[in-house]
Amino acid sequence: MGLNLRRATRWAWALLAVLLLAAGIDTLRLLRAERVNAQIAAGTLPPEAADAPAELKFAQAQAQAASGATEAALNRYGALHGDTPLGQAARYNSANLLLRQGMELRAGAQPGQALALIELAKEGYREVLRHDPEDWAARYNLERAQRLVPDPEEVDDEPPEARRSAERAATTMRGYSPGLP
Repeated sequence: MGLNLRRATRWAWALLAVLLLAAGIDTLRLLRAERVNAQIAAGTLPPEAADAPAELKFAQAQAQAASGATEAALNRYGALHGDTPLGQAARYNSANLLLRQGMELRAGAQPGQALALIELAKEGYREVLRHDPEDWAARYNLERAQRLVPDPEEVDDEPPEARRSAERAATTMRGYSPGLP
């Protein structure tokens, strides 16, 4: 009986040690998150900081886009593109920014420059749809961009081959009278 009590006590201490370790790790993560949040609130965390989490960079890109700093927001979103859900959201948001810029240019004095921006936006939406074909927001925006600048119809580079005798068919046919006097 004494042996089983010792074994149970050891298991209890081992379990307690594992739980304390897990609690310590969670505490460190919580403290780090609170420190980052405090730095965000104070505006002292540079977005280029090596330890800046991707979520922070995404939030800063979103804030820049909302404030009108489109180029800086596009650069931040571009750094986040990837196969993660956050990367796909960054790709979608950057495509939205490009589409908005293209629509503004199209309505303004430089409608020719809008074509490139809208094409880039369409490619961004297509990339999002390659990873998640069920993303209805990306589908809708791609359709909207397609209506602004439709994809060109596929044009054959070579003209169809003409038969040599096709031009002279009526004049070289035997037994055919055009009915002239």
